[in-house]
Amino acid sequence: MTVAADRLTQAVRQQLGLGRLLPLGGATDGAWITEYAAVGALRRAASAALPGVRLGTVRLALADPATAVPAAVPAPPSALPAGPLRLTADFAATVDEPLPAVAARLRAALWSAGAETLGLDLDAVDLRATALLDGPEAVGSAEAVTSPERPADAGSGAQSGAESGAESGAESGTEDDGSAARVARAVPGVARLAPVLGGPAHAVRIRDRTDEKPGRHTQVQIAVTEGRCALDVTAAVREAVAVATAGGAPGPVTVAVVVTAVDPVGGTAR
Repeated sequence: MTVAADRLTQAVRQQLGLGRLLPLGGATDGAWITEYAAVGALRRAASAALPGVRLGTVRLALADPATAVPAAVPAPPSALPAGPLRLTADFAATVDEPLPAVAARLRAALWSAGAETLGLDLDAVDLRATALLDGPEAVGSAEAVTSPERPADAGSGAQSGAESGAESGAESGTEDDGSAARVARAVPGVARLAPVLGGPAHAVRIRDRTDEKPGRHTQVQIAVTEGRCALDVTAAVREAVAVATAGGAPGPVTVAVVVTAVDPVGGTAR
């Protein structure tokens, strides 16, 4: 296999591992989160709230694709349009508590983590009990088996390229990309720049449009600190980056933010 083919294969595997790009908030919020990052945060929240429960497959998708609407800013490739989301999950639990009661508490924990902590527009949380566990030891061993594989370059390994580089568009100013990276990192709740879309040097991408609607668009990829509302953090990043990149823009300035990781306090998410 040639080097180019090997890189393409790795990129495809990484993109598949990230899952969908899920909208944060609504059509005007200009923010997305990778399904991988969202599911990881949901798993940790469920584990903290219900240590006797083991989540299996967790999926997030548009509740009704027919009612979804395009984002108000240019969306990243393959990003879902804005619309309410349906969360579906399988779970296994111990026999210490009736399953309906466990399901109710798990649904509340997932809803709180998804809607309040991440900022997902959840329409429903559908759960299915798939197994009974003998005790806490079974939960721990099962989680070790079913935890999702970490995508390549999704964590601190990709950080070195992100912290030092960004890609600007054909017409953007030479200092804009660095300014955008600096102001994005300085926003409270941003753990680091965390590029996984387009390669490790593409944490910030600035593109000047010269078509019939000239303007400047910036895309920023970040990791947020767990416990901070991801939607609020992305709003602050969009505002700061818009100011940093407005100088000399050929028209309106737009910003899209992609959350690619949710880092637990004290360490990078795995």
